[in-house]
Amino acid sequence: MHYLCVCGFFTHYSCNASQVERESPRHGGESVAEVLRAHGIRFIFTLVGGHISPVLVACEKLGIRVVDTRHEATAVFAADAVARLSGTVGVAAVTAGPGLTNTITAVKNAQMAESPVLLIGGAAATLLQGRGALQDIDQMSLFKPLCKFCTSVRRVREIVPTVRKALAIAQSGTPGPVFVEFPIDTLYPYHLVEKEVSPKNIPKGIMGKITAWYLKNHLTNLFAGAWEPRELSPLPVLIPQASDQEVQRCVELVSRAKKPVILLGSQATLPPAPVHDIRKALESLGIPCFLGGMSRGMLGRDSPLHIRQNRGDALKEADLVLLAGTVCDFRLGYGKVLSRRSQIIAVNRDRTQLLKNSDLFWKPTVAIQGDVGSFLLRLSKGLTGHRCPEEWPQSLKDKDRTKETANRAKASERTERHLNPLSVLYNVDKLMAEDSIIVTDGGDFVGTAAYIMRPRGPLSWLDPGAFGTLGVGGGFALGAKLCRWEVIFRGGSNVDTPVIALVGNDACWSQISREQVPILGSSVACVLAFTDYHIVAEGYGGKGHLIGREDEVQLGDIVKEAQRECRDGKSVLLNVLIGKSNFRDGSISV
Repeated sequence: MHYLCVCGFFTHYSCNASQVERESPRHGGESVAEVLRAHGIRFIFTLVGGHISPVLVACEKLGIRVVDTRHEATAVFAADAVARLSGTVGVAAVTAGPGLTNTITAVKNAQMAESPVLLIGGAAATLLQGRGALQDIDQMSLFKPLCKFCTSVRRVREIVPTVRKALAIAQSGTPGPVFVEFPIDTLYPYHLVEKEVSPKNIPKGIMGKITAWYLKNHLTNLFAGAWEPRELSPLPVLIPQASDQEVQRCVELVSRAKKPVILLGSQATLPPAPVHDIRKALESLGIPCFLGGMSRGMLGRDSPLHIRQNRGDALKEADLVLLAGTVCDFRLGYGKVLSRRSQIIAVNRDRTQLLKNSDLFWKPTVAIQGDVGSFLLRLSKGLTGHRCPEEWPQSLKDKDRTKETANRAKASERTERHLNPLSVLYNVDKLMAEDSIIVTDGGDFVGTAAYIMRPRGPLSWLDPGAFGTLGVGGGFALGAKLCRWEVIFRGGSNVDTPVIALVGNDACWSQISREQVPILGSSVACVLAFTDYHIVAEGYGGKGHLIGREDEVQLGDIVKEAQRECRDGKSVLLNVLIGKSNFRDGSISV
């Protein structure tokens, strides 16, 4: 009976034998590269492995830049940054087993940051999966909870439609990571796979014949129709949009509001609405805005509408709050900071995020599952000629300036030793180039920077997002630099593409010790050494500067020198020894 089943099963396979081009030198990696090029992919980040070599070689031949990293997580972080800044899908390719497991934190970070990332992973050959092959594990089970779409390619002819589908899904609805697994025999040429599949010593008798037949037909099905012409162009990307009725109702609510506030989240930067058009729409509305995540910088450096301080007080006064991609999670006190007297318009592509905690602490007046950027453009058009009463944003801006003055006073205070971190950040912000992208990676120093550093324009700020992952700096800076030619970030990294790294070195996990010590009476595991990060940078071929209290007067000159060195092609690390300041509000607002 088993023999009859095998015969019946492989009758279907045998009919495809004529479609196999046994002499063709082509391989599956070429199909992957062709789809990526057709979708406008310019970079693929990787840590090379034999499972995926055909993909990398083919990409290089087609003009897609292959950027190799020293850790698989860095490859995914870099792809994440490219996705956020370019409006396309970021692509990373890593080898099987530990190569893929090393990416899990970075993939989860992309999922929570709603970044469209394609992860290409190698795998054991189709015939050997589950049989103890090198680095063979159940990879699909690991990535299904993390990705919008997971699949394993089983035949070479499936590569093109599978990759096209994955790229479309990554960008549709709420963007996020997707994973495509490529068994090694789907990527290499026929003659090499045949050599590996064909048995060296075929057993005699009926079992030998069955084995040979099975392997031959498996190989035939693997490559049947592999090189037939296929459509490579992008599939439609499905993006939810607000209805005309929903937009009209919001137009009416906003037109009647006397003290409206907009809380802008990262979703406002997603395609298809251009970020500069969104900026014009916000300026046309004249509504004061609090910017969070990737939307930092949306209104430029010194907009009268951008309010940076006292968000809680503003929300208490507001009669209307527009949550434009902002989520009522821990960053917004789970919704508790919203006044029950305020009318609330919530817009988000993801329904779960749209209504997060609305069963407990807040209730939306209007909840719209749709694209934030497109909604803002339509809202502005519907309110043509209407502007928020000017005294409202002006009053918030006056309070903003008062808080800024208090922060600057703290920056002038002398710390017990080393440099005041606020003073350092104010100085760097003053000298930062207009085309800089700020990449943040860390805790206390970064939390402070969020209140002091002023991104110069849209898409000029990168932080991990809701997952709060440490270690994103190197990958983010690499991806950002490739997208847009000076990068400032907190954390060091080995990158061939020159960046400036500003390390706030206080030899402590200060954000943790600040609560651990008074509550639990111990600084265990929080105290570090004043590490010579600048020497590490020199060892990697970059340029390092140690900056202490004796260099305070020359800090500006050192930053300018770092900018010159970066333009000359050197990555630069500024190892700034900082002390403890009394600036304790280190949380990053949404």
